[in-house]
Amino acid sequence: MTEIIKPHTRNARRRSRELALQGVYQWLLNPVDTGAIDAHLREAPGFAKADKALFDSLLHGSVRDVVPLSELIEPHLDRTWAELSPVEKAVLLTATHELRHHLDVPYKVVINEAIELAKTFGGTDGFKYVNGVLDRLAGQLRPTETGQ
Repeated sequence: MTEIIKPHTRNARRRSRELALQGVYQWLLNPVDTGAIDAHLREAPGFAKADKALFDSLLHGSVRDVVPLSELIEPHLDRTWAELSPVEKAVLLTATHELRHHLDVPYKVVINEAIELAKTFGGTDGFKYVNGVLDRLAGQLRPTETGQ
């Protein structure tokens, strides 16, 4: 039997990112009202320990701004937006939202967290692709911080 990592062993921001990613993923597969997705995720194990403000921002901001966020991301892709997996899309959307709106979080932290999410939920090498796209995007969104 595999060991289950208990939600309380993760920090609050990481848990928020995981839950928001799951919500954005769910919305990408079935674009229903985010209120229903939000309510479902609030019942998930470990939600009480999550950073609720970050969760709200990432979930609702990523869905609300999906068009402008995807337009920021697309120039950094080597394929079309439609060809990305739903996990890659969800990771890129939430991380791009965080890069744009959570300037208190260093860009390297945003990218590292996105890589970890892609490793956990995505395909074998999806994290490498996410890393490359976000690295280029960080240079565009945070040129002073990245030195670009």
